[in-house]
Amino acid sequence: MSRFGNPASTALEDAQAYSAALLDLLGDRDALAVLREMPEALRAAIDGLSAVELARPEAPGKWSIGEVVDHLTDSELVGSFRFRMVLTQDRPALPGYDQDAWVRRLHPPAGDARKVAERALRRFAMLREANVELFERASPADRKRVGLHAERGEESLEHMMKLYAGHDLVHRNQLARIRAAVSAR
Repeated sequence: MSRFGNPASTALEDAQAYSAALLDLLGDRDALAVLREMPEALRAAIDGLSAVELARPEAPGKWSIGEVVDHLTDSELVGSFRFRMVLTQDRPALPGYDQDAWVRRLHPPAGDARKVAERALRRFAMLREANVELFERASPADRKRVGLHAERGEESLEHMMKLYAGHDLVHRNQLARIRAAVSAR
């Protein structure tokens, strides 16, 4: 596994290393600031690319920029559920999910990749805005509330915010790498 890989097949055994890698990448950056930046970072990642470039993976078996945007939208949707469960339930169960299956089964190549990416970006931005507003309203006590993640165990809302911010940074780096690879061809 790469430091930032999170395949469903090894999610349980890799959970702690994956979380540590995300938190390490975030470092001492403010998680909420990183979360606020992501919609604009996604916009920059897709601007100026053709439909062909958005649909082209950097290498066989890897995701394209469009698929990364789809994944981020899926992840934000899952996070929306988890965050709200933690804030409204006592120690709720937080299911894991197979991110590769979601991208493969929920986002098959269809139509103009430029339009698909634009729609995914709009959905992501809307979900992220709602989640950031939720975080901003959360009291210090709210941020300490926990859920029981199926793969990673007990996680507070505050910890999840940091993980999502680290996740954003991983994918910002990935998007820059893919963009350089596909626009150079």
